[in-house]
Amino acid sequence: MDLNIAGITGDVGVGAVVGFIVGYALKKLMKIVIALIGAYVLSLFWLQQKGVITINTDALFNLTKQATTATLSLADKVMGILPGSAAFVAGFYLGFKKG
Repeated sequence: MDLNIAGITGDVGVGAVVGFIVGYALKKLMKIVIALIGAYVLSLFWLQQKGVITINTDALFNLTKQATTATLSLADKVMGILPGSAAFVAGFYLGFKKG
């Protein structure tokens, strides 16, 4: 029986690197989207303070909660469609934690 260790470690290394990159990018994307949601809400409150608009705060908070929940559930959806190899998952976890 001939075992190709170099091929196995290469596949594991590639999976870990790709997982790290995907995890890191997803975390950065989520931070950007959440920051944009926050900036939007702050701009609305600033406009309300200046008397330009009137805000239904209950509706705004419900909308903001829905947008934030959808953004945070993105990680679950991505994990469901990405490959499940141990190296990829470990790399994804490290990339997500690092981001």
